[in-house]
Amino acid sequence: MDRFDPAVALEELNDETRLPNPVHVRDMMLRAHLEPDQSLELNRQFTEYQKHFGQALQIGKTLLGQLVARTTR
Repeated sequence: MDRFDPAVALEELNDETRLPNPVHVRDMMLRAHLEPDQSLELNRQFTEYQKHFGQALQIGKTLLGQLVARTTR
C-alpha cells in the first residue's frame, strides 16, 4: 500500500479518522461523573470540538477527493 496514494488516504479517512469520534468523546464525558458547572463547561467545549471535527473531516474528504480525481485521469 502506497502511503502517498490519495485514494488510500481517502479510504482510510472514511474508515477511521485520527481524532476521536465526537460520540466517543461524549460517552467519556457522560462516564466522568462531573459536577454541574464542570459538565456545562465541558459541554460548551465539546460543542466546539464537534463543530471543528465535522469541518476538518469535510475539508479532508474534499481535498483527498480532488487528489483522487486528478490521479485517475
